[in-house]
Amino acid sequence: MIYRQVFKKYRRKEKVTAAVIGPGQYGKAIVTQHPFVEGLHVPVVADTDIEAAKSSILKAGIPESKILYSKDAGETRKAIFDGKYVYTDDPMIVMDIPEIDVIVEATGVPEAGARYCSAAIERKKSIAAVSKEMDSAIGPILRRRAIENGVRYSPVDGDQPGLIIGLVEWGRMIGLSIISAGKARDAEWILDEKKRTLFVQSDGITVHKDQTESISERYIKYFKKIPNESDAAQEYIDNRLEAGKSMPIIGDYDYCEMTIAANALGLKPDIPQTSLAPLRITELPIVFCSKKNGGIYNNEGTIDCHTNLRCLDESGMGGGVYMIVRCDNEYSRYIVNTKGHIINYDGSAAVIYRPYHLCGVETCVTILCIGLLNVDTGALDYFPSVDLVKIATRDIKRGEELGNDHDKRMTAIMVPATKWGPDNAMPAHLITGNKTTVDIKKGQTITYSMIEEPTNSVLWELRAQQEKIFA
Repeated sequence: MIYRQVFKKYRRKEKVTAAVIGPGQYGKAIVTQHPFVEGLHVPVVADTDIEAAKSSILKAGIPESKILYSKDAGETRKAIFDGKYVYTDDPMIVMDIPEIDVIVEATGVPEAGARYCSAAIERKKSIAAVSKEMDSAIGPILRRRAIENGVRYSPVDGDQPGLIIGLVEWGRMIGLSIISAGKARDAEWILDEKKRTLFVQSDGITVHKDQTESISERYIKYFKKIPNESDAAQEYIDNRLEAGKSMPIIGDYDYCEMTIAANALGLKPDIPQTSLAPLRITELPIVFCSKKNGGIYNNEGTIDCHTNLRCLDESGMGGGVYMIVRCDNEYSRYIVNTKGHIINYDGSAAVIYRPYHLCGVETCVTILCIGLLNVDTGALDYFPSVDLVKIATRDIKRGEELGNDHDKRMTAIMVPATKWGPDNAMPAHLITGNKTTVDIKKGQTITYSMIEEPTNSVLWELRAQQEKIFA
């Protein structure tokens, strides 16, 4: 990486000052890591839960004598000059502090995120966007408005959408053809061949308890490596899913992240619910390529997500990201295929992968790029071509308030970008926190006419602007 050389040569200032709004698991890691990052200072943390905000600063090793609470921008600004750290339950005060260069929006609440980002951009502050829920619905318009105001709106290094974007942009830069790209979900299927079991370990977020399932005799063969046989890829996926039908697979939060990457990179799902495939790393290039080369896709340029399958003694994906690539020059393809990369059976595709994502620990890269260089770490374009929408998984009564991607009353799919209309599918996170206006039957796609429009919603207004501008 040449970041340090670039920062040294082209930096606009010596230090980037950032504020974090939303110190959940992700935002907290940004706060706790920043003391070890040259050129980065995070003196303000905001959250409606003031104890969570204060706790993140304490966990960064800051002595309590240097920490104070404030709801006043002037007092907070003075505290920063005095070398103090401030926690607050009023995120709007950071908009009025000139020394804050970058605001990290990590609330995970789409309406709140829309309000904070809109206010920050109006006051010419750049955004490091962690909240995937907000970004999946209105990211393109926020990025457009940021550029118009001379600031930046960026996905973040550390979270999977930003890492997919970074990997694919690098691949395109060196001239690789991108067949497909995506991510591994965080929780993995661990196979014990002797006991004939699958095991998933709780991660405390997407999987809340350890889970084990026995594999019946008829399915054992489908957990061997997918063979070089016609239509074997889809057959093995289907049987693995059937064998592990009670095990966790792709969640709505995974689809949400892939929607962001799809819109940044121009990739599209091959089918709305994606492949749902449990796969070994060695099987990725075998499966995630076109049907003519033994894979499952009708088209190239595909976005997908898989559950990593591994034995106890095999390395995992760590919720990392991958791309399936091809060199269109014969000699270049020979180089890639003979230098240790995992390839498919006919040598037409190879996987390049990053078997980890460090969440907020590595988000400093994005914050420094924005603050020192006025450059974001996303793709060149961000066009809303794909939307995340929701389907009811059970009957929902009129007046029920619907939740986020963890709401089991709904499931998500990715579809071509929708637009406002009574009978049109509604972007998933315009639904979040709002009530139904009618009874919704299991299996129905949730449309605009089914949800009560909130009053004075910045999120809904920005979505309307996005549809108009990008039409």
